[in-house]
Amino acid sequence: MTDAGPEHASRDVKLSGPVRYWQTASGYWRSPGARFAWWCTGLLTLFTVAQIVIQYRLNHWSHDFFNAFERRDGATLQVEALLFLGLAGLSVAVAVMTVWSRMTLQREWRAWLTRQLIERWLAGNRFHHLRFDTDEDENPEYRIAEDVRVATDAPVALVAGLLAAVLGAVTFIGILWNVGGDLAVEIAGHSLTVPKYLVMAVGLYSAVLTLAMTRIARRMLRVIAGKNVAEAQFRAVASKVREASTAVTLRPDGAALHGATTSAFDDVIRRWRALCHQWMRTTMISHGNTLAAPIVGWVLCAPKYLTGSMTLGEVAQAVSAFVMVQAALNWLVDNYPGLADCLSSVDRVAAVLHAMDERERDRDGRVSLPSDP
Repeated sequence: MTDAGPEHASRDVKLSGPVRYWQTASGYWRSPGARFAWWCTGLLTLFTVAQIVIQYRLNHWSHDFFNAFERRDGATLQVEALLFLGLAGLSVAVAVMTVWSRMTLQREWRAWLTRQLIERWLAGNRFHHLRFDTDEDENPEYRIAEDVRVATDAPVALVAGLLAAVLGAVTFIGILWNVGGDLAVEIAGHSLTVPKYLVMAVGLYSAVLTLAMTRIARRMLRVIAGKNVAEAQFRAVASKVREASTAVTLRPDGAALHGATTSAFDDVIRRWRALCHQWMRTTMISHGNTLAAPIVGWVLCAPKYLTGSMTLGEVAQAVSAFVMVQAALNWLVDNYPGLADCLSSVDRVAAVLHAMDERERDRDGRVSLPSDP
């Protein structure tokens, strides 16, 4: 067993769910097979950076292509079209390799963590004695099978996406800074200069969008957690029904079993209905942003293009950068539901770990955890 973390934890100190989960799950990068884990992590990072570099080159390509389009320069358009094919092909290849490295890391991390949990769960018939702090199901097999999957898949995807968002924001905000420049506007007969107006606009736009999402989806974590609990509870009730029906010494009441199963399933449907409402609310924001962001970028660039201070190529380049930066700054908007689902599963896996810790307390009132690998 290679559970990560300190060898002892005080009885009076109970780690939060995410901390307790990471204490064990991070052991994958310190296990005997850590070399492969770090290799996959490095490849995922490399391909993420490579994709940002390609997007940066495509941004400059849009500048050259649309300037040639504005000049009606057929020869340059042909060259740029061929260049686009090469850049697009390279981007597709990098995207494919990104998927491979991400899914390989997710699969191997899940396999490692699941084996750790199964080993502890089965040791000394511990599965007979686990007790949870909440009133939800005491059915750890579902958590090991399903919640571990989510708790390993989602963090890899979220961290890779966050890295791409940070790199994208840093890279493309410079384009907005340089291409957009300052904007002079007339208000009530007074001339006002807005410095680096595209940078200010994308920051304000993203802040409003993020605020709207956090307000609209503030119940998302609780709703997803409730849905996961209801799904697990339904499985637990169905399992108990089967066990009761096959037990020789029991004479199960058919009506009672049917009522318990139906009640558990009705709760699942109620939870999914609540989740549907949350998804509808968040989709209103995310889909609306997908449609609006490019138009906002074009509208913001229109004044300088109409006065001749920006070429068509510069407008296309600035709009592309605007979309990239706002997408990066709105990472939370796009990933809020996935983050909520991840945290819910992390807490449920942590509950299993806490329950196992309770069974491993020694006579001194301390929890004995396996040492680091």
